[in-house]
Amino acid sequence: MTTFLELGVDQDMVDALTDKGITEAFPIQEQTIPLALTGQDIIGQAKTGTGKTFGFGLPLLQRVGADPEPGVQALVVVPTRELCVQVYEDLELAAKNRGATVVPIYGGKAYEGQIEQLKAGAQIVVGTPGRLLDLASQRLLNLGNVREMVLDEADKMLDLGFLADIEKLFAKTPATRHTMLFSATMPGTIVTLARRFMSKPIHIRASDPDEGAAQANIEHIIYRAHSLDKDEVIGRILQAEGRGKTVIFMRTKRAAAKLQEELVDRGFNAASVHGDLNQDQRERAMAAFKAGKKDILIATDVAARGIDVDDVTHVINHTVPDDEKTYLHRVGRTGRAGRTGIAVTFVDWDDLHKWALINKALDFGVPEPVETYSSSPHLFADLKIPEGSKGRLKATPVKERAPRSEGSRSGGDGSREERGRSRNRSRTRSANPKGPGRHEAHGHEQHGHDQEGGGEPGAPLLQDGGEGSTSRRRRRRRRGGSQGVEGADTTATSADTTAATSAE
Repeated sequence: MTTFLELGVDQDMVDALTDKGITEAFPIQEQTIPLALTGQDIIGQAKTGTGKTFGFGLPLLQRVGADPEPGVQALVVVPTRELCVQVYEDLELAAKNRGATVVPIYGGKAYEGQIEQLKAGAQIVVGTPGRLLDLASQRLLNLGNVREMVLDEADKMLDLGFLADIEKLFAKTPATRHTMLFSATMPGTIVTLARRFMSKPIHIRASDPDEGAAQANIEHIIYRAHSLDKDEVIGRILQAEGRGKTVIFMRTKRAAAKLQEELVDRGFNAASVHGDLNQDQRERAMAAFKAGKKDILIATDVAARGIDVDDVTHVINHTVPDDEKTYLHRVGRTGRAGRTGIAVTFVDWDDLHKWALINKALDFGVPEPVETYSSSPHLFADLKIPEGSKGRLKATPVKERAPRSEGSRSGGDGSREERGRSRNRSRTRSANPKGPGRHEAHGHEQHGHDQEGGGEPGAPLLQDGGEGSTSRRRRRRRRGGSQGVEGADTTATSADTTAATSAE
């Protein structure tokens, strides 16, 4: 393997990378860096996870200079916020021994901080098209002095409908700039874009011509799974031998949130990244995943390009991607930096037609995925899951019931009796808000007052009440109540009915 110093990279950047254990260049970097350092326009084509960021980032930093003048001189355009953060962090790492300042500019964050960094003289901007154009239209971002421009993940930008925005950004930069375009695929639109805005670009392909479209260091496992059993299957896969950081791709943001809740309930350490979360929440989830505080990340396709973590061992497709390109982008989160990885894909019965197209395009030779359940022996064998593993690390917590009183235990149904008394109190108060509740008379019944044939159940009421109209109302209530009382063992329900009838 070739070192960065041998490729012509400045010593200060080599030292910065060495401090992080990065010493040898990947193929795309070996081919790109020497040409880019000379100012040659480049179209770089390589699968995701092969080191494209340093392939364009190191030449960009070196050409800007170790101690550049204030003002934006280099622009890196990326399709998503997550990728913006990842590219920014890589460039920030390489430039830590330099005077150049790198800033991320993307939506979902407050304008003030970004504007302050631009006004402070930042020289290198990494941003998403929408926020870049927004600040440029307000004359807060000047692109007139840009001499280095990079389009990263260009195919994804076109998929997201950013073509018009990219053209506007190009129009705001000088025609004499040095331009590099990187993409995993090369559709005709990108070729046309390159012809319009690049000067005699050299096309670099980092992949081995004998290698298939899918990375050879990733094991692809395809199952036909039942939707109601997927959570249990995933829970068992997450206990496979050697399982490290894992990314699970979902079709919708609602499904992503639901699966996170389910896995956390099962005892797993899961985070999620999807459109219902604000930018700060997404960044915290990504940071926790990268740092290893969370070892499972549940994501929708929007976040896929920004997951740049070298030690992802497993990728699980909860549902079949829409096409082979999306499939490659998803599974490309594993098997990075020369490592091996495992990609598991669930195919629903309704999605067999989608899988047929992906299978044909990528030449997997699996037209009919094997029907698989959480109890299937081949599931345990394929993924090296220990025998007897269940899809849950801890039991579902049982909600504690409120402790019952001694009287409730001895009475057998004390809680129901207590609820009846509560209803008596609330309903009696509504009928007679100024006087004591009927439960007071009931309390005297328990102390042995004789209510047979009328008795004196109202005595406490007369003592507590005053004279006049209030006393007359209470006497009427007593007379009405005594007619419905047949014995000393009057229940709370009968007392309640009597009070309600008297009040009417």
